[in-house]
Amino acid sequence: MREYLVTLLIAAALCYLITPLVRKYAIKFGAVAQVRTRDAHTTPTARWGGVAMWLAMTFTFLIVNHFSLVGKSFGREAQGIFLAATFIVLLGMADDRYELDSLTKLAGQALAAGILLLYGVQVLWIPASEVITLPASIGQFLTVLIVLVTINAVNFIDGLDGLAAGIVAVSAAAFFAFSYLLAVVYGFSRAGAPSLMTAVIIGVCIGFLPHNWHPARIFMGDSGSMLLGLVLAASAITLTGQIDPNAISEAKLGPTLLPLFLPFAVLAIPLSDLVLAVIRRIAKGKSPFSPDKEHLHHRLMSAGKTQQRTAVIMYLATATIAFPVTVAAFQPIWVAALSAVVLLAITISVYRFKLEKVAKING
Repeated sequence: MREYLVTLLIAAALCYLITPLVRKYAIKFGAVAQVRTRDAHTTPTARWGGVAMWLAMTFTFLIVNHFSLVGKSFGREAQGIFLAATFIVLLGMADDRYELDSLTKLAGQALAAGILLLYGVQVLWIPASEVITLPASIGQFLTVLIVLVTINAVNFIDGLDGLAAGIVAVSAAAFFAFSYLLAVVYGFSRAGAPSLMTAVIIGVCIGFLPHNWHPARIFMGDSGSMLLGLVLAASAITLTGQIDPNAISEAKLGPTLLPLFLPFAVLAIPLSDLVLAVIRRIAKGKSPFSPDKEHLHHRLMSAGKTQQRTAVIMYLATATIAFPVTVAAFQPIWVAALSAVVLLAITISVYRFKLEKVAKING
């Protein structure tokens, strides 16, 4: 555990130190988000936060590559994830500067998923009443679909200062807990790469948040949201699509279907926001990619929440869904249910506190 904690701290420190330098160059080269009617920010703000994340991730890999435990995770799959991440950051940089059209970005995201496939990162089977081994073509299609959906889910949720970075950090923490226990405690070697990747994701998000917290001095931009989405998707595929769920059940680590539910649980908030946005826009006869101000965070702010409180509420909502599912793999179901109740109570308390305070002031 110590090596993963050191990896996380290195990634966080590097991202924190690198971000101001990247901000300087983002402004110099015109990668700046101007103020639009649908935006929450009120002053032009630098983008390219994803570049700082990628640089921190790269330097972290170079530093921890020789660690005795973490170093074992650097295989062909980790190499493929890094190359795909590099490509997606370059695509995001171009979009942050020149605002590419939706189809171009979608094609680029599909190419990044193709890089993952070339390096063996793909869904091999899915658990049902019994494990179903997938034909290569179907596995590849599902892999590309998962990557596209996850990237765009993170992208859609990136609408407030600190929101996406915090939600991804919480999601990655749940993934890390599951994969770390599988890899280190129960000896599932394929869980090593997801443990490394999610530890680094947590670190870069923590290091980036001080610069991105309201009022943000820099946005992660599409370079950041697509990077985080891709690495999360790749970690989910490596963790849940390539580890035999029967072996998990034999080790008495929860139900066979848990690996199938885990990615949806940890990304429940971004995914639900994505699905609702697509349905809403299609129902209005608009493109699924057309922007609006009806995301979940917009609705919370319409209810009188500040940007900071809205972000915290959505962090807690993510944790309320993600962590009980992870706990269910290693503890009795009542423990998972209790953790869900506690987290839900905290989330409701944070949500209601502001309303009660306002009511007292007005009264």
